[in-house]
Amino acid sequence: MIYTALMGLALVPGLWLLQRRGDADARARWRERLGAAPAPTQPIQVWVHAASVGEVQAATPLVDALLAQHGDGAIALTTMTATGAALVRSRWNTRVQHAFIPMDLPPLVARFLDRWQPQRAVVMEAELWPHLFAALHARGIPLLLANARMSPRSSQRFVRFGGALIRNTVAAIDVVAAQAEHDAQAYRTLGARRVEVVGNLKFECAAPPAQIEAGQALRAALGTQRPVWAAVSTHQGEETAALAAHQQLLEHIPDAALILVPRHPQRFDAVWKEVQEATGLTAQRRSSGEGARETTQVLLGDSMGEVFTYLSAADAAFVGGSLIPIGGHNVLEPAAVHLPVLFGPHMDNQRPARDLLLGAGGAQQIADAQGLGNALHALLSDPARARQMGTRAHAALGAHEGATARVMALLWSLRG
Repeated sequence: MIYTALMGLALVPGLWLLQRRGDADARARWRERLGAAPAPTQPIQVWVHAASVGEVQAATPLVDALLAQHGDGAIALTTMTATGAALVRSRWNTRVQHAFIPMDLPPLVARFLDRWQPQRAVVMEAELWPHLFAALHARGIPLLLANARMSPRSSQRFVRFGGALIRNTVAAIDVVAAQAEHDAQAYRTLGARRVEVVGNLKFECAAPPAQIEAGQALRAALGTQRPVWAAVSTHQGEETAALAAHQQLLEHIPDAALILVPRHPQRFDAVWKEVQEATGLTAQRRSSGEGARETTQVLLGDSMGEVFTYLSAADAAFVGGSLIPIGGHNVLEPAAVHLPVLFGPHMDNQRPARDLLLGAGGAQQIADAQGLGNALHALLSDPARARQMGTRAHAALGAHEGATARVMALLWSLRG
């Protein structure tokens, strides 16, 4: 099979790339990429695969519900990235078992499943792994694709080039729990056996109380009488746009502060260098341990698992991955803490959330750095308007709860 041959050729460079991007812990655990997952501490009732940070965030309400039902240790997670693994540890520590997902080759997948032997499997969002799904089907392990999404571009590409490989992969899924009807139709077109529209698990996102408290402390350090905005999950190019928008904002509101939170930790140092060289502003790193001050104009949020801390310290938020063609990131997290939400035009992967917030009047789409600066000026110079917009965003989120319960019901309808 061509796919198997390509995966075999990609094994060594793929491992090298993952090792290069990982932290010391991830590098030490390279054998897990070859299927050598740690022996389970107890039988695994449900295994959840969440590739990286975004998928772990989406899986959070589901994992919490599973832990409440089965207890600590009975739920296991895999991630592809080290950043995803770090978030798993920060969220649940030893309450869940964790390993890195093996590369999608039959012997490695078999080794992994022999070790863990889960009763049920859940894969988050848009991960389609032919050998893994075939192995689960052959072993009679029920598979649910949760929070399933598929952009029009991906759907067209799969229909045109996927052929029997993608159709067989999708057919191995016992049930697809789709975010919206257009996602459901895309999977039906690819031959899914059972598809249900359940809503978006990210609508269930709730800010951890400890992070809200930490965010309030951070805001007190920055100053409660000045406006603060956050740019979160930013990619290369978007930090430049955020800094330009902040410079524009400072012309009108000289005491405004920016909390800048890049998406990927391996870019923290490069972004810090850009902040120092490009702005001439008073800047600090969260990781320095020095503590924010009322004179801080830019705070670099160079830490993992603290997004709600940063958002809870802000009056408005811009969510990255949207000014460049990435497809957007989780715009519902700012809504969960009553913030008005700003994002760019590239939101293909977040269309239901985008439409929900725009329709409720809780968000605004901007085109570029200048548009971001203009929107921030309008919001931060009118606190009552910003609060009203944030209230609408939060209310829209609350009106769409229930996805977790629907996914749980689907999962238990499958024989394990």
